[in-house]
Amino acid sequence: MTKHVAVLMGGWSVEREVSLNSGAACARALESVGYRVTRVDVQRDIAEVLAKLKPDVAFNALHGRFGEDGTIQGVLEILRIPYSHSGVLASALAIRKDRAKTVVKAAGVPVAHGVNVSRFAAARTHVLPPPYVLKPIDEGSSVGVVIVKKGREHPPQEIARPDWPCGEMLLAETFIAGRELTCAVMGDRSLGVTEIQAATGEFYDYDAKYAKGGSIHICPAQILPKIYQQIEECALTAHQAIGCRGVSRSDFRYHDESDTLVWLEVNTQPGMTETSLVPELAAHAGLDFGELVKWMVEDASLDR
Repeated sequence: MTKHVAVLMGGWSVEREVSLNSGAACARALESVGYRVTRVDVQRDIAEVLAKLKPDVAFNALHGRFGEDGTIQGVLEILRIPYSHSGVLASALAIRKDRAKTVVKAAGVPVAHGVNVSRFAAARTHVLPPPYVLKPIDEGSSVGVVIVKKGREHPPQEIARPDWPCGEMLLAETFIAGRELTCAVMGDRSLGVTEIQAATGEFYDYDAKYAKGGSIHICPAQILPKIYQQIEECALTAHQAIGCRGVSRSDFRYHDESDTLVWLEVNTQPGMTETSLVPELAAHAGLDFGELVKWMVEDASLDR
């Protein structure tokens, strides 16, 4: 009997469009390897929709709040529909960058120094010596991230605007110059390391991530073998310490001159178009896109 997979995409987070792209790509790939697929643009009646649909598996292609913070995972647990990616606890923990850092640091992975601050306090005075980074504690895709450069006299004011969409609390971290590196984990193994360069030479922000030609991926990363191996080990350690399941992707910064490596965060719902970072790393490890999404469906379970 052909397995029926509901691909969950869209939703209402600021990453809705990215999720729609991921979901569409995954749905096509799943159909190409023989699954019966229903595309579900997730709205607030999702529990009712899934209860009527009764899929064998939910492939979670949602990004951002609700989709990767443990909420949809809890709905799927209640409905007893096996699902891909991480479970309730790991999803809720990973999306809180500050708390995820505490857990990962305790597991022996190096992290950047950081403090939690309200956005209004961060707009009044420098909360760390510049250069430093301000980021929402529970958003993905670099949404709301501000880099405060060395020599900047005044703190950023945009974070205090009435229409600021990214929550009241921010994580301030010491800025680590150097390379932007990322490592995918699939089950119990690392898939390799990619270096990411913004095409403009600036910060790898939302546009660099998703605009056509916005970034350059160097896969595998051209770094010292010992650093490559260390990143793979750290990504797997972070994945396991947080309790991730299925596929995840950890982001790092590495400064060659000072030999400084820090883990930044883990993404439990990484982008999943054919040109996204995880599928590229899977291809480097010998898995094409269809094989990757098939593995994710067959790995789906409850009580994750």
